[in-house]
Amino acid sequence: MVEEKNRFKDIEFGGASTYRIVVQGALKENWSDRLAGMVITISKTASGSERSTLVGSIRDQAELSGVLETLYALHLSIVKVERVRDKT
Repeated sequence: MVEEKNRFKDIEFGGASTYRIVVQGALKENWSDRLAGMVITISKTASGSERSTLVGSIRDQAELSGVLETLYALHLSIVKVERVRDKT
């Protein structure tokens, strides 16, 4: 158990950070305002299915939670959530 615990780094939510969120499906750009102003781009996978990538600054854990809950409410499968860099 100790080994497994040491594999994961603690996540700090002390301030704004830039996040990249990838979901299955095409999300229209007009959803950006409802998703913390994140920039939305659409791409296709090797199999031809569409994916939306959202990138933008998230102020805190509450805002991140709100974005993820909105995506969940839209029935979009979340593929990846990653913190890209801290906002300075």
